[in-house]
Amino acid sequence: MAKVTGPIGPRRNIAATLKQLRERDQKLLTDVADDLLISTSKLSRLENAQGKPQLRDIRDLIRYYGIEGTPQAEQLRRWVDAAERPGWWTDYDDEVVGGLDAHLAYEADAAVERVYTLPFLPALLHTAEYARALIQHIEPRSADYARASFEDTAPRSADNVQEQVALRMERQKVLSHRDGLHPLQLVAVVHESALRQSVGSPEILRDQLDALIERSKAPNVTLHVLPFSASPVFTMNCMYAYFEYQGNNNLEQDVVHIETHAGFASIEDPDRVANYRKWHDALVSASRTKDHSRNLIRSLRDNTPDGR
Repeated sequence: MAKVTGPIGPRRNIAATLKQLRERDQKLLTDVADDLLISTSKLSRLENAQGKPQLRDIRDLIRYYGIEGTPQAEQLRRWVDAAERPGWWTDYDDEVVGGLDAHLAYEADAAVERVYTLPFLPALLHTAEYARALIQHIEPRSADYARASFEDTAPRSADNVQEQVALRMERQKVLSHRDGLHPLQLVAVVHESALRQSVGSPEILRDQLDALIERSKAPNVTLHVLPFSASPVFTMNCMYAYFEYQGNNNLEQDVVHIETHAGFASIEDPDRVANYRKWHDALVSASRTKDHSRNLIRSLRDNTPDGR
């Protein structure tokens, strides 16, 4: 996917609407391209939500499909305006944002994010010190994992670490406030190993577990722990996020982002996405309940040394 500098939602709405209109008129991409004297690749990008749509192109397509003066045409124009607005992450250097741009854009638009994580905890629930320890010692200097190299394992500068921590803290604001949308609803399943994995120091881990207990009480945060005692469940061996749009706009299709050391892989095929929803439900079913998960976290917190 090309670099994402603004909301993905409006572009996906435009893409879905244009495809519906073309299929309504039983046209091929080449038919529309020939009639409007524009390239097939440009039309394909518009119907695949790639790049920012231009008002001139949308105006021509509105006329072509005969929907001038309709609410649908006005909605298309509003989506073009919305797609022009820069995302909050554009305030940060490209080196800091890296390959996270699309992921951050999905978090800004989706109604629900369903995540599974191991061996670390969900980024949206990190404390600043837990995030700092991961960034300093685990994550490559470039957030763009796909282009990370051996040199990226070298120590970061203090400024780079601080920018990365600031980005993560800013990212967490989707759980409390989003312009024009309700706060993001987070449904997280974490493997028990993530609660025990040493990060930074025992004190940092203890404070992080404390924060998990408190943050999991928020009405829009649901936290489950998949215990060591659970039978193996499909998709439990890799981290991923399922972004759900139901309730925001029925044109937008859910999408899955799989996270590995090599970066993110995006899944948009409806059948495969639907499977991930079932698999995440299976993870939830295999996990401890919300209250029992919180009790386990509290127990681990109480048994984590506090050297202060």
